[in-house]
Amino acid sequence: MNARADLPPPRPTPDPAPAERVLELMPHRSLTPKTARIFIGLVAVPTFAVALLFTVQGFWPILPFAGLEIGLLIWAVRASMRSGLERETITVTQDSVIVRHWDRRGVQSSVFPRHWARVTLHAPPAALHPSRLMLESCGRTREVGRFLTEDERRSLAVRLKQLVGNMNETPAL
Repeated sequence: MNARADLPPPRPTPDPAPAERVLELMPHRSLTPKTARIFIGLVAVPTFAVALLFTVQGFWPILPFAGLEIGLLIWAVRASMRSGLERETITVTQDSVIVRHWDRRGVQSSVFPRHWARVTLHAPPAALHPSRLMLESCGRTREVGRFLTEDERRSLAVRLKQLVGNMNETPAL
């Protein structure tokens, strides 16, 4: 008699999900839409109050220039708010490095084979210019972290070098 015949067949064990690391990058923006409106209001009210005071005294050309100044301020704040929506994700898997960049034009994606990828931090051409963090593989390059500060870009370069490794080297995730 075989006692094992009563046991159900062994279940196949599911393959564990491949290890991956995801780095999310976003620019720092201190203004929310509400605080941006408050800021513009706090600048616009005194500007127009002074302009109206001078307009009443006969210096009418000041009012259009005050309107132009506030219009340019609104444009600059809106441009800053739009650039704050930009973001990047860098996904490092066993086989590849995937870079996705979201901005107002849409999503741009690049895939690099991890084994052949290389992370390089290029020095700035001049003292006040930012450095450039590049991901390179098979003749293709992609700049990452363009909106980061210098210190953040350097620490990202160190982290990416740990995850990606050197060319022809694939460290464990």
